[in-house]
Amino acid sequence: MAVRPRSVPSVLANSATEPTSSVERACRILRALSDPGVARLTDIALATGLDKTTVLRLIEVLMRDGFVVRDAETKHYSLGAELLVLGAAALARFDPRPLVRPSLLRLTGTFEDSVILSIPSGIESLCVDVEEGRFPIRANYLSIGSRRPLGVGAGSLALLAWMPEGERKAALAVIAPQLERYPRITPKLLEARAMEARERGYAVLLDVVVERMGGIAVPILGADGRPVAAISIAALNDRITSREAELAKALRRECATCEVLWSGAAHQSAMATRSASRRARVH
Repeated sequence: MAVRPRSVPSVLANSATEPTSSVERACRILRALSDPGVARLTDIALATGLDKTTVLRLIEVLMRDGFVVRDAETKHYSLGAELLVLGAAALARFDPRPLVRPSLLRLTGTFEDSVILSIPSGIESLCVDVEEGRFPIRANYLSIGSRRPLGVGAGSLALLAWMPEGERKAALAVIAPQLERYPRITPKLLEARAMEARERGYAVLLDVVVERMGGIAVPILGADGRPVAAISIAALNDRITSREAELAKALRRECATCEVLWSGAAHQSAMATRSASRRARVH
């Protein structure tokens, strides 16, 4: 069965309130640790909105079960081997990266800038693959596992822009407090840029996340019209503005190809799941 991103309505309530159970708190910690930039106890507490005492207590439990490890020298925390097992099991059912990677390689080879694959995760954008370009000045502020609020970055903006209008507005309301980390970004700006992206067919965000840098992106849409991923090209502002039409055309072509492949893979996965279910009922 194809892996579907968590729907926005299902996470809005959780994002708007304090987690009420240890399971919710532990999930927040694991999700925060998927970002390579979150490694210290202070970082984890800030990313999860939990106090350090709670984070430390839960991390000790997660460490005992192998879901989190701690470097003895740096005192930094990271995800443990048990999560690799779970991740491998999940990806065995449906992994979008092999489908999209040829597109990333073609785009990087053509334009020489970094190309990023992002997927929605509730009200966040999650970077799941990166192909670095050969151009000397590279956008290296995103790595695999990096998370951002929807709208922060071109790929993230594409995911936000193609959400149903009601969900987009609800998500922006929840995201608003997180945007304090990005002084140049406001919910009003993101709403305006999202509308522009829908009209143009691609998203552009320049000089608001990282100075002199920006990105251009197109979503990969599922059969229901919702964004299941986005491909973005990150580069210096002038490398985007001087080639905007060419970049947009190439991105749209590659995303259209990925949509066909994605649909076929999802169909095959669903057929395999139904076949396994029938065999289980027979036995």
